[in-house]
Amino acid sequence: MDITENSIIGELVASDYRTASVFKQHRIDFCCNGNRTIHEACSNKKTDTDRLIAELRQVVSSSNNTVIDYTSWPIDLLADYIEKKHHRYVETKIQEIKPFLKKIVAVHGAQHPELAEVEELFIASAGELSMHMKKEELVLFPFIRKMTANQLTGETTPAPHFGTVQNPINMMHHEHDTEGERFRRIAELTNQYTPPADACATYKVTFSMLKEFEEDLHLHIHLENNILFQKAIQLEQQT
Repeated sequence: MDITENSIIGELVASDYRTASVFKQHRIDFCCNGNRTIHEACSNKKTDTDRLIAELRQVVSSSNNTVIDYTSWPIDLLADYIEKKHHRYVETKIQEIKPFLKKIVAVHGAQHPELAEVEELFIASAGELSMHMKKEELVLFPFIRKMTANQLTGETTPAPHFGTVQNPINMMHHEHDTEGERFRRIAELTNQYTPPADACATYKVTFSMLKEFEEDLHLHIHLENNILFQKAIQLEQQT
């Protein structure tokens, strides 16, 4: 894999997800803003481009071959995977995290007032993500499956009521950006999910769950923005 300063971040992560760890270390967004070049991202973050490229090349050349090649999956299988793995994860974890946040705000909120904003942001994100996923499950994903089935049989896919698949995808992109910003703020308020010295066990567990939730969300958004949505647009043009 040839990695240069002109490589597109989202395409690079899509071809080898191990590179995501490097971008995370440098706090470079590879999911919501994956359409930038390495040069553009490094300029915005004031990151050494040559150093970042060297780290990326080292990761790619490593002997760890456990990376999953999501780009090789049929598009309907990828939609099923996102729904069954990531959507279910979000639904489950929202219900687990909410009471933990409520508890640490009640116990530690006076000493750490930033926790109230963290809870407010997470609750807002939970509501928006729930609606977002339902739109995908009821509108976008069924249309993707229909296009895939019609491609196999050679049938023409009738124009959907939303005009073109690009329209709901544009909406999904916008909503992904919103949640990405929310979690950037949560990470900032929690010092990148680092519990303070006076944190109790519940406090530490809550931060750990929030960090895991954000990491899953990054992969979730990456799979959609950088792989699924692009393939759906290409498929619509072919059917």
